[in-house]
Amino acid sequence: MSAFVQALRGDNSIDFTRWWKRGLVLSVVLIVISIASLGVRGLNLGVEFTGGVSVEGPASEVTIDSAREALNSAGLAGARVQIITSSSGEKVVRVQTSSEDPATQDLVRTTVAGLGASDPSEVSVTAVSASWGADVTQQALRAMVFFLAAIMVYLTLRLEFRMALGAIVATVHDVLITVGLYSLFQFEVSPGTVVAFLMVLGYSLYDTVVIYDKVKEVEPMMGMTNRMTYAAGASRAMNLVLLRSLNTSITSLLPVLSLLVIGSLVLGAVTLNQFTIALAIGLAVGTYSSIMIAVPAVVWLKEREPRYRQLRERLGAGVSKPDPAAAGAGTSGGQTGPESPTDPSTGSPTVRPTPTGAIPPRPRKRSGGKSKRR
Repeated sequence: MSAFVQALRGDNSIDFTRWWKRGLVLSVVLIVISIASLGVRGLNLGVEFTGGVSVEGPASEVTIDSAREALNSAGLAGARVQIITSSSGEKVVRVQTSSEDPATQDLVRTTVAGLGASDPSEVSVTAVSASWGADVTQQALRAMVFFLAAIMVYLTLRLEFRMALGAIVATVHDVLITVGLYSLFQFEVSPGTVVAFLMVLGYSLYDTVVIYDKVKEVEPMMGMTNRMTYAAGASRAMNLVLLRSLNTSITSLLPVLSLLVIGSLVLGAVTLNQFTIALAIGLAVGTYSSIMIAVPAVVWLKEREPRYRQLRERLGAGVSKPDPAAAGAGTSGGQTGPESPTDPSTGSPTVRPTPTGAIPPRPRKRSGGKSKRR
């Protein structure tokens, strides 16, 4: 039977307790790299967050390299250049600079007009204040706080408090790693990135709740009767729900990748690039955290409870299950059963002594005479 069919039927037997330890090491490494990158490189904030101007003009024969060369010659080395496609299908060069000086704006407009050999009046200039980006950031943070609080309350009522804590830990993990990847690769952070990021947090929690629900379903099997610790039960639940989680993630990721490849790279819709990169990274990190962070966090919390801690200690000490067949082999009253113990020296069966106060069995009466023939 192939591995895919086993996973489809829920018969796959992956030992997630071992993989969770490896996932913890990987997550710690990624978080350390993310924090270091944020401290050294910072985030590549768009003009909406830093303030400045965005200049757009026609550029049918202009490339990014030629545009950068012209801007460097004009003393605008720090400007950002993008080649986008307008709604009418024409190529447009977009130059963004953080300077709000009117003289700098006129210089950028003249340079962009010279790239496309057009009149400066055909070049559009949009000024953006840094306060707008700050307002967007504050509203996003406020929405995230209310979102996490609502999820905390819901999961506590629907499942339990420890699972709510595990979901929050996985969410914080997603935030740190996603922001760290944006800092490491210097992807531009725009308002579309913030919106996509909030969407991804909702998806990540959805996948986590699905897995937690399966763990709750398997929880009655955890105990001495089935010789199953909480970690073993959670691993079994993960085997049962793994294919569903992966299928959900793959079917969600394919449309996002099509937007990223076709919409952004082929058609040149740069605005989709900022949105889909955040979705793609968030979906991948969210799927990983639901399996490798959310569940082991709950396992760690639950096995601190006295019930599951004692269960783990007893099973770890090798306490075996009682054998019903062996328990029912002997008979009551201290009589010798069919499987009586033997004396090691003689090899003969050992007769157990009759308990005090017990009435011995009455001997059977034998017939001493011969039967008469008629």
